[in-house]
Amino acid sequence: MYDLIIIGGGPAGLTAGIYAVRYGLNTIVLEKDVLPGQIAATDLIENYTGFTAISGPELMQRFKEHAQTVGVKIESAEVSSIISEDGRKVVMTDTGNLVSKALVIATGANPKKLGIPGEKEFMGKGVSYCATCDAPFYKGKTVMVIGGGESALTDALILSNIVKKVYIVHRRDKLRASMILQERVSKKPNIEIIWDNVPEEIQGKTGVENIILRNLKTGEMNTLPVEGVFVYIGILPNTEFIDVKKNSSGFILTNEKLETSVQGIYAAGDCRDTTIWQVVTAVADGAVAAVSAHEYIMNLELEQ
Repeated sequence: MYDLIIIGGGPAGLTAGIYAVRYGLNTIVLEKDVLPGQIAATDLIENYTGFTAISGPELMQRFKEHAQTVGVKIESAEVSSIISEDGRKVVMTDTGNLVSKALVIATGANPKKLGIPGEKEFMGKGVSYCATCDAPFYKGKTVMVIGGGESALTDALILSNIVKKVYIVHRRDKLRASMILQERVSKKPNIEIIWDNVPEEIQGKTGVENIILRNLKTGEMNTLPVEGVFVYIGILPNTEFIDVKKNSSGFILTNEKLETSVQGIYAAGDCRDTTIWQVVTAVADGAVAAVSAHEYIMNLELEQ
């Protein structure tokens, strides 16, 4: 039996692992991806303390190397469900079942889908959720970025250095991203913002050719020729496998110690209901969750 099982090997999970090992807990981190975490697909990170700028994959690799150096055990496994019984947590995975005294859920989140006609059909054929991954395929072409937050503007800037034209489509008349990103976007001659519009349909034959937009103020429908659509409208947490209290969007509810509604189970990072989803907050969450789990385990042992 492990003292602590951490599900998810992103920034929150690995930080929890580092703290847990430092506290002497018999710990394992379970992760299904080779290089996990949303930051692994982020071209440039400029808001993580200590680094003026660093690529997402490099920062993720540093997290992993740090964890392994201090002795965090990391194994590849996909978790299907969790059973909490008699103070034990049984974690069912595709490689077998594991048992622990406490759990940290740090499974992160995935990009939210538009849910419009054409999106699923053209996924990987013109529809993408990661400019860092797919931008080179659109060299010299016209593309559209849907969204008005940090990710949308960051990837619009990446695309603007490769493609011919970038349209940013936002449902409001004001962007949500930081002012520094807005200023950078405003200086790019090949980026154009389309306000108060939402996508209604993505069209094409073998790949994306057009997108139909609807103006939310006038109701007017317009068809815009584009060869690529990049979607940044939010995230959905990877929490289907765990039965704890969540908000209406599926994010896990926690208290200040990051305890969930089930005793001995903690949540950290993008999978939990929080004010912002950032690398720096995920790392902080991991530390808090591990310390809280250690306190819980120590109390268990005192009771025995």
